[in-house]
Amino acid sequence: MRRRHRRLNSTPELDITAFMNLMIVLVPVLLLGMVFTQIRMIELDFPGLAKGEVPDPDHFRLEVVLVPGGMRVADSERGIIRSLPLREGKQDFAGLRTTLQAIKQRMPEKTDIVLRLGGAVDYQTLVTAMDTVRSYPAVVAASVVEAELFPDVSLGDAPDDLRISAVTDHPLTGGRP
Repeated sequence: MRRRHRRLNSTPELDITAFMNLMIVLVPVLLLGMVFTQIRMIELDFPGLAKGEVPDPDHFRLEVVLVPGGMRVADSERGIIRSLPLREGKQDFAGLRTTLQAIKQRMPEKTDIVLRLGGAVDYQTLVTAMDTVRSYPAVVAASVVEAELFPDVSLGDAPDDLRISAVTDHPLTGGRP
């Protein structure tokens, strides 16, 4: 007679200890390696008048024209306030800040400015110009704070053939070069 051997049908247990150890180490390493970014929004307006709106002749409209050859601060209706050519191959943001501070001292209620950009101006220069026209570092009560210049920034196009030459004095800047 033949014997029948019964095979035991049992399911083996999975040993996932090694996998769990890997996950315990891998998850914190991946979390530490993540780059957390902060997104800042700057509200912008585009220059121009609404349909049917007539410009006020006594309204002072401050604009900064930014081209690869330099910058120019002007009143859009009355002319150039100050020209800032490149200084050592770079834009003169310190001179721009000084000029805007002088204008802000004479017109503290003014908050808007138009930033006109030439076609070849790179993104980093645009961001630096926007930061420069919006505020400047000031010392108040022994701590450095951001003082407001012209936070309401509008963007526009500058003429491509514009050349920035020597520094121009104007009564609004107090005769500063």
